[in-house]
Amino acid sequence: MWLFFFLLASAVAALSCALLCRAAVAAARTTRPSPGTAPAPSTAGDRAGLTLYEVAYLSGGPHRLADLVLVLMAQQRRLLLTDTGWATVVDPVGKDAVERATLTAMGPEGQCRIPQIRDALAGDAAVREVADRLMTDGLALPAAVHPGVATAVRLVRVAALLVPLLAAAAAWMAPAGTDNGLLLGWFALPLILTLGTWAVARFELHPYSDWATEAGGRKLPRTSGSPAPLPPLTSFALRGPTALTDPTLRAALHSSGA
Repeated sequence: MWLFFFLLASAVAALSCALLCRAAVAAARTTRPSPGTAPAPSTAGDRAGLTLYEVAYLSGGPHRLADLVLVLMAQQRRLLLTDTGWATVVDPVGKDAVERATLTAMGPEGQCRIPQIRDALAGDAAVREVADRLMTDGLALPAAVHPGVATAVRLVRVAALLVPLLAAAAAWMAPAGTDNGLLLGWFALPLILTLGTWAVARFELHPYSDWATEAGGRKLPRTSGSPAPLPPLTSFALRGPTALTDPTLRAALHSSGA
């Protein structure tokens, strides 16, 4: 029975590390020109700054952008967000393409569950335009790269925590007289693999991102070391619902799966 736990631990470790390596290679290919080819033109270095929508997309993808527009409209009293995860239209006039797409996603009744709005906006042309503009400028990773490095690193962390649990289960299920020292020594192999990969990622790939390229990450506002605190909506675009001070808005996004 202990062999089953060992094989399971090895498979989990190998798969998570392979996914991280694949994500790192894919992300590197999007930001480095192929040998012998001229680098693609990019306006990343020419940008004066990012819009709120672009900050949200680079920080958390289309769902973060959807949450941002919902919070923005709620703070302006044009939407009502409840702690049960529902959104209701108060003012049916959108100020830009993303807001108009949000109102359209809520349907003619003017009321919709927040997860449905997120999913609808993720595939809407207005959000794809933001993503395409960032990708053209070399600031966002292509959709084909997702899930990115951040997700892969989380999987490696989970695997590193799972291996000792499987080792403990194997030792508990082992028949009497089994050399537990030798048994646990086998589990040291997948544990070293996951911890070593995690350490390399921490030094080589940090900060992790599923959405921003290295250039895009440098464009994002800094949450520390700045002379003045960031505006609340900018903090939300960067960090998500944890940056909200309004308990009703935070509960609305939390109850809807944010």
